[in-house]
Amino acid sequence: MPVSYTGTWDMISSVNFEGYMVALGIDYATRKMASMLKPQKLIEQDGDCFTIKTITTFRNYEFSFRIGEEFIEVTKGMDNRSCQTVVNLENDKLVCVQRGEKKNRGWLHWIQGDELHLELTCEDQVCKQIYKRTL
Repeated sequence: MPVSYTGTWDMISSVNFEGYMVALGIDYATRKMASMLKPQKLIEQDGDCFTIKTITTFRNYEFSFRIGEEFIEVTKGMDNRSCQTVVNLENDKLVCVQRGEKKNRGWLHWIQGDELHLELTCEDQVCKQIYKRTL
């Protein structure tokens, strides 16, 4: 049975978020504020359709996608860039590729036990975050 991503997830750890934000070109003040946040992810999965909401006390970000269908994503609330995005499901991992002005940009999501892992990549920077499912 395929893994279900549906749920509410609270961040419990983050490594190299600062480096990732620098690679995105996010300004100093926003980076300092964002580095103090503990985001919550709300994921709704209905077959191949997903909605992912990232909720913080500073900014929220929401996007929806269907597995394998490319779409134009505007990363409003992050670096405010437009990119061609496609998310595929490979061995129960969500694999996102974002093509635009930044090289090697994308992310991976996978579930291990009751943890949601997120690996964000931009240029030569990788940020690793772990979220725990809330009850």
